[in-house]
Amino acid sequence: MKGPDQPFAGAFVGREHRLPVRVYFEDTDLSGVVYHANYLRYMERGRSDMLRLAGVDQRAAVEAGEGAFAVASLHIRYRAPARLDDALIVATRVTAVRAASVEVSHRVTRDDVTLAEAEGVAALVSPGGRPRRLPAA
Repeated sequence: MKGPDQPFAGAFVGREHRLPVRVYFEDTDLSGVVYHANYLRYMERGRSDMLRLAGVDQRAAVEAGEGAFAVASLHIRYRAPARLDDALIVATRVTAVRAASVEVSHRVTRDDVTLAEAEGVAALVSPGGRPRRLPAA
């Protein structure tokens, strides 16, 4: 059982990972809406939490010299603004697994409203920055 001092994690709902995120003052710009680059932070948190819950220990892989995931491409569409104190859900789903990369889709919603959507590719790279094959596991 999680205690009150444990970091919050998302959960899988079927094949989709969902991570609740609250919009804080630091996330907003002068107009009071979430600054566009912060959606990328939310999506990265969703992807990282999804991998952790799926058993991928990114830190151990880096420390063992196995490499790390790097974003190779990302296409994002902004549909509606999020504002201070909004409760958001970051939904993340693996859409394809290739030899050295993973295609991932992200959707940030508030209630039933889609605020942003993105499709990206994360490639596994060696410590020297070269692409490498994903482990079988």
